Amino acid sequence: MKNENALIVFQKNAELGKVKTRLAATIGDKRALEIYQSLLLHTYRIIEKLEDIDTVIFYSDYVEKGTLDQFQPDSKEIQTGKDLGERMANAFRLLFDQGYKKVVIIGTDCPEISATEITEAILTLDQNEVCIGPALDGGYYLLGMCRFYDSIFQNIPWSTSNVFSRTIKLLNRHQISYGLLKTLHDIDTEEDLQAFFPK
Repeated sequence: MKNENALIVFQKNAELGKVKTRLAATIGDKRALEIYQSLLLHTYRIIEKLEDIDTVIFYSDYVEKGTLDQFQPDSKEIQTGKDLGERMANAFRLLFDQGYKKVVIIGTDCPEISATEITEAILTLDQNEVCIGPALDGGYYLLGMCRFYDSIFQNIPWSTSNVFSRTIKLLNRHQISYGLLKTLHDIDTEEDLQAFFPK
């Protein structure tokens, strides 16, 4: 632990047929894997611009020895839990238990995210307990907190258009203060891909 701030990167292991499955259903496994790898590269490049934040990659199945573009995170872990909410909660819990004061999580499917959003998230946590970056599909591309709130991972319909709205309801119900970043695209389907990369 070098810094008080940590960035969790949730990353699926880049294997043919196992990434971007909704996208692959219409464009094929090979092209979906290529898209995923380009999104990974984008994510790594913005992380390299960050200062005063430790980066921890949480792989879906196993720790990879090498990474694209020779990016080396501060540490590597494996996701644990039966669904996305439990896996994210366990990742946050682990890093807070290690002593971090602010923890932010991102995925690897948002081509519009930049180092600016991650830096803004850390700053937002000076005034709020939680920070969220909404995605246009009704989910979120970033979640940050300055202490662990297990309640906001409970009873969320993951991978639906209601993730963000249900999370906001939980924050309000538990009187947890939050700040919002700007809304960005992420890429899960061919429609998303065409919206961001029109032919």
